[in-house]
Amino acid sequence: MVEQHFERREATEGQVLVTWLVYGLHAVSALSGLLSPALIVTAFLTGWPSIVAVIINYVRRSDVRGTWLDSHFRWQIRTFWFALLWVGVAVLLAATLIGIPVALVLAWTTGLWVLYRIVRGIMRLMDARPMPI
Repeated sequence: MVEQHFERREATEGQVLVTWLVYGLHAVSALSGLLSPALIVTAFLTGWPSIVAVIINYVRRSDVRGTWLDSHFRWQIRTFWFALLWVGVAVLLAATLIGIPVALVLAWTTGLWVLYRIVRGIMRLMDARPMPI
């Protein structure tokens, strides 16, 4: 197996600040639905702060390429899209009478998963560490 070596760039203070901003927007959006974990994921996906955060992720992603923040941007983007996928599955399940209980559990679990991903990302950002791949 051939090892690939990439030139790693240092992250600038501005790039770190943007990463904090994105986590903050996601957290505000998710926490606005704290009445229940199912509402957390709904608020996370439909709240304007998370939508703005994902747009910032895509617009600024090339700026952080080659830095340790690239893994945080990937983490943030994947959190949004996987949450959307699982909510889509829950909606499809809820379309059937039998699937409603499963849909509720799935939405609830996805909400907790979103909170976990936001908190874990913030904790690693506080320590200036990349996210695991």
